[in-house]
Amino acid sequence: MKRLILAAALLTSAAAVAALPPGPPPGPPPPYQMRPAAPAGDRLKPGGDGKVLFEVHCGYCHLLGGMGTNLLTKQRMMMGETPDKGLLANRTDLTADYVRSVVRLGKGAMPGQTRVDVTDAELDAVAQYLGKAG
Repeated sequence: MKRLILAAALLTSAAAVAALPPGPPPGPPPPYQMRPAAPAGDRLKPGGDGKVLFEVHCGYCHLLGGMGTNLLTKQRMMMGETPDKGLLANRTDLTADYVRSVVRLGKGAMPGQTRVDVTDAELDAVAQYLGKAG
């Protein structure tokens, strides 16, 4: 009896989905879902591309549409800044030391990232990329 009810529910659900009018095709995924592949090679070796490493390791939250960007945009706008300052790559007030500290210790909703998540060499490259304030 349970199987019969389950089969009827599945058929009803499938018929309801099939009856929906066709909509426009889905657009491309948001940027935070289109991060580049992690660079091949030794993750402990210094000198990586900070922009690529930022997008790989931090992009899920800190590229356009990511939760971190959304939270920071709201915070920065409440401080009277423009919405573009929610993107970390657009900020000019971050230092490399501050970036390293926040990544390792976390801040607010962001958990600290371990040396397994982001190696020291990778973090140095990201910190240099974001740390435009000196």
